[in-house]
Amino acid sequence: MQTTFKRDVSLVGMGLHSGRPARLVLRPATQGGIRFRRTDVTDRDNIIPARYDRVTDTTLCTLLSNEAGVSVSTVEHLMSALAGTGVTHALIDIDGPEVPIMDGSALRFAHAILKAGLRRLDGAARAIRVLKPVVLEEKGGVVAELRPASALSIDFEIDFADAAISRQSRSLSMVNGAFLRELADCRTFCRRADVEAMQARGLALGGSLDNAIVVDGDRILNPGGLRRADEFVRHKMLDALGDLALAGAPILGAYRGVRAGHGVTNRLLRKMFATEGAWEEVMLGEAEAGSLPGAGVDLGDLARAG
Repeated sequence: MQTTFKRDVSLVGMGLHSGRPARLVLRPATQGGIRFRRTDVTDRDNIIPARYDRVTDTTLCTLLSNEAGVSVSTVEHLMSALAGTGVTHALIDIDGPEVPIMDGSALRFAHAILKAGLRRLDGAARAIRVLKPVVLEEKGGVVAELRPASALSIDFEIDFADAAISRQSRSLSMVNGAFLRELADCRTFCRRADVEAMQARGLALGGSLDNAIVVDGDRILNPGGLRRADEFVRHKMLDALGDLALAGAPILGAYRGVRAGHGVTNRLLRKMFATEGAWEEVMLGEAEAGSLPGAGVDLGDLARAG
């Protein structure tokens, strides 16, 4: 129903864009949803709620800021792991401005959740039910939409000129542990030319073949190749789940993205919440809670996820 961690668990890694090391501590919480706390900031409010209306930048990643101007970036992979395992309340301590990239997927975060264990909290599960279609269409054939459905599903399509990526599509119902089985191990990706351009601008300083798939035309430069034949579109679905988790509660609806990214998914959430009659907040009984992404998750599957 509602869950948090049984105990603290920590992770250490490198920020993809900053190139700076960071330490995360996942801590239990009994209320407040998902919140980040910048432990290196002591002179002002250092709590940052993980909500769509706190997103202040979506260039290359999702960045959250509070009213005091304190921010944390690259939250999407951690948010997807929390959503995919059904964690509803947590305090995430971080000693820097960027969540570490780990191996470019959500797998290390999922393993940390396994290590911490989950504890059920009292009270009914809260969810956001989509009541009518909300659609965004932007230039370049970009589409993002949410439509009524009994449980969260993600349908995604990508189309890249690079032959190594090309056109891929996939649809998944995000219940019964689908995130762990189908998405958690899928890594972020980029073009070799884009990496060189970003690093010349002081970005992607922590990027390497250890934490991203890098393509060059029809070639995949990573020595181990792909983990899955359609790892590219699966990672975009992983990102979408993390960005949708910023709704503040699990979404009961069907999401569709075509060439979509962090920015358009955030704009979609803002449009939905601003549209009268497009959504409602519901409290779910035990039977209904089976429609949430974390329902039916066997934490033993995490140990076999990668």
